[in-house]
Amino acid sequence: MLGFIKKGLGKTINVIKDVLPNKVDKIDKDTLEEILLESDVPYELVEEIIYYLPPSDKVEEKDLRRVLKSYFIYDESRQHKNSKPFVELIIGVNGAGKTTTIAKLANNYKKDGKKVILGASDTFRAAAIEQLKRWADKLNIPIVHTQQGHDPSAVAYDTISSAVAKSFDNVLIDTAGRLHNQTNLSNELKKIVRICNKAKEGTPHRKILILDGTQGNSAINQAKAFNEIVGIDAIIITKLDGTAKGGALFAIAKELQLPIIYVGVGEGENDLIPFNPDEYIDTILESIFIHHEETKQELTKS
Repeated sequence: MLGFIKKGLGKTINVIKDVLPNKVDKIDKDTLEEILLESDVPYELVEEIIYYLPPSDKVEEKDLRRVLKSYFIYDESRQHKNSKPFVELIIGVNGAGKTTTIAKLANNYKKDGKKVILGASDTFRAAAIEQLKRWADKLNIPIVHTQQGHDPSAVAYDTISSAVAKSFDNVLIDTAGRLHNQTNLSNELKKIVRICNKAKEGTPHRKILILDGTQGNSAINQAKAFNEIVGIDAIIITKLDGTAKGGALFAIAKELQLPIIYVGVGEGENDLIPFNPDEYIDTILESIFIHHEETKQELTKS
């Protein structure tokens, strides 16, 4: 798993190497500040991280790890993973990788032996329906869909009703890509949530926001707006492999106080991996600090 995280953070690690070509036992705070800023950690958060470190000019790995881990403490009490069918509503703006992420999620569930059904509730664009249908065919997963312009709430209702009748384990419902300042589309999203609850009380169990990792910190305001509209439960970061802004995950976690559950590290159906904060932090720290094991290996090679 750590290999996949390293793959996803490859460009961010290269940025760190540009600032700090050689690993160190301890890092001075000015250099650490530069690394964090270059990795797209916002200035205010960089100052906060520095503030919570010991007063010494040099920073040890264990102290930096302690501070960084504090940003990934979530309240996951709203999760209902034992519900059947487990209904997830997938939300996000056009271009964030929403439809592809649905396919990756469906593939993950199918590999775990789950019965999955998709709902194409993005009826705003015909291309979105066709794209999700192609993924459903490729993965051999059933899909409920209609024509462009039809009521997206009706599709969501029919998808959940079918899942209940046929004992599906997981339901993934796509929604139209929305900009947070489009009031009519925001109201439509609220309606989909209400209709899901009519199809089966308590659904959707999880509303997942898809954020484009290449947007860095600019995605935070977008996420806050969606959270105000319907109450987001979890986040998936896409395109992490295509950006040097991997540090933005700290700001996203701090500002939203919501779990990042997966990260996308490629285009294939297997390129969606569970997000583990410890592995994420370890990958960043390993690009900064010398480890005795590495030193021993280098000595053995020489």
